[in-house]
Amino acid sequence: MKKKSFFAVLLLLPVHGFTQMRWVNVDSLFGPLPASVQVFRSVDSLDGSPFIGYYVKARLKDRKLAFTVDTTLGRRLTPAAYFERNNQPLVVVNCTFFNFDKNQNLNLVIRDGNIVGYNNHSIPMRGKDTFQYRHPLASALGITKKRKADVAWTLTDSSRSFAYASQLAPDKPIRDSVMRPSFTDLQTGYRLHYEKWKMKTAIGGGPVLVQEGRVKITNNEELKFAGKAIGDKHPRTCIGYTTDGYLIIMAIQGRFPGIAEGATLEQGARLLVGLGCVEALNLDGGGSSCLLINGKETIQPSDKGGQRPVPAVFLISGN
Repeated sequence: MKKKSFFAVLLLLPVHGFTQMRWVNVDSLFGPLPASVQVFRSVDSLDGSPFIGYYVKARLKDRKLAFTVDTTLGRRLTPAAYFERNNQPLVVVNCTFFNFDKNQNLNLVIRDGNIVGYNNHSIPMRGKDTFQYRHPLASALGITKKRKADVAWTLTDSSRSFAYASQLAPDKPIRDSVMRPSFTDLQTGYRLHYEKWKMKTAIGGGPVLVQEGRVKITNNEELKFAGKAIGDKHPRTCIGYTTDGYLIIMAIQGRFPGIAEGATLEQGARLLVGLGCVEALNLDGGGSSCLLINGKETIQPSDKGGQRPVPAVFLISGN
C-alpha cells in the first residue's frame, strides 16, 4: 500500500478511547455578548491527557456582527494591541503563519474583498531541478458578502486582483517553474483548475482538518508539517463552520505539562467534527495561539512572555 493511501485511510479510521468532550457555556465570564455569540470551555481530559480549550460560536447571518481581519506591514502586534486599535471588538484570534525575520504573512488574507496577504507558494527544488519549484496549495476559510463560509485550497499571485480556489483537495504539490490557475502535469495527467474566489473576508493557514463533516487532513498535500510532527501535541488555533450557519473558532491551550498538554491535528479535527463542523482548518498554533473575548484571554499563551506578536488577526465586531 502506498504511503499516501495508508495515510488517507488512517485518518478515516475511528480512534478508540476518544470520548465526546463536555463543553460548558462561559458567556458570563466574557460578557456582555450578543445573543448570536456564545463562548464554551472544556477541561475534560483528551484521550487521557489534561486539556483546556475554548471555542466561540457566532451566527454568520447576524447582520449586527462584522467578520473581518486586521494586518500589519513589516511588523507584528499582540492580539491585545489589535483589540485596542480596532475599537475593542468582541473576538480577536491569531490566524496566519508568518516569517519571523520579515514579520510577513505566509498565507492568504482578504479584507473588504482585497488581498492584503499572499500565500508562500514556491519552494525551490534541488539537484537537476534547480529551476523548478514545488508549489504547495494552501488552505483558507473565506466569508462572502452574503455571509456564507467556505474552506478551499487557494492560489494567490500579486499580479492578480483575485484569489483563486479549488473545492477539491490537491492530489499533491505541483512541480513547475511557475504557478498557474490551470495546470496539467504532463507526466501523470493530473489536472488542476482554480476558479476566482470572491470572498469579502478570508484567512489562510493549514492544513485542512475537516471535509464533508469528517476528519480528513491534507497535511501532506499542503506540505505543512514534516515527518511525525503531525502527531505532536501543541497549542492549536482552528476555525470552521457548521451546516446551520455558525462560525466556530477554537483555541486549545498547550505546553503546560500536567495542566494542558495541547492536541494533535487529528484530535483537533475530531473536536471540530464533534461540534458539527462541516469544513474546518488549522491556523498558526504553538506560541501564537491566542483567543480574546471582549479583550480577555481565554487560553493562556504558551510563550513565557505572554501573547506573541503576530502580523494578522481575525476579528468579530458587534455593530
